Amino acid sequence: MDILEKIKQQVENHSIVIYMKGTPKFPQCGYSGRAVKALQDCGVEFTAVNVLTDREVYENLPRYANWPTFPQIYVKGELIGGCDITLELHQKGELKPMLEQAVNQTKES
Repeated sequence: MDILEKIKQQVENHSIVIYMKGTPKFPQCGYSGRAVKALQDCGVEFTAVNVLTDREVYENLPRYANWPTFPQIYVKGELIGGCDITLELHQKGELKPMLEQAVNQTKES
């Protein structure tokens, strides 16, 4: 399978996906750690992909959505952004409703 097709399937088959350096329990960079914390604070389930253990994803994800850095957070197949945007949404109180809606839509499908 083509790597871009693999990424597309990952973001389309999961309500919320974070591509990060490390894992939620052991983030390997501060930006990934802060973004995961914001997701965890919202109390919803999400899928995490450790880009450090999948070289093809690490090398090709930036061109998938034309976003050059990690982490990358996708909700319902769409790129929300990276750490700064995620934290801003969280601080404004907009992240949790967005994530809850995505999870609830998936459950209803």
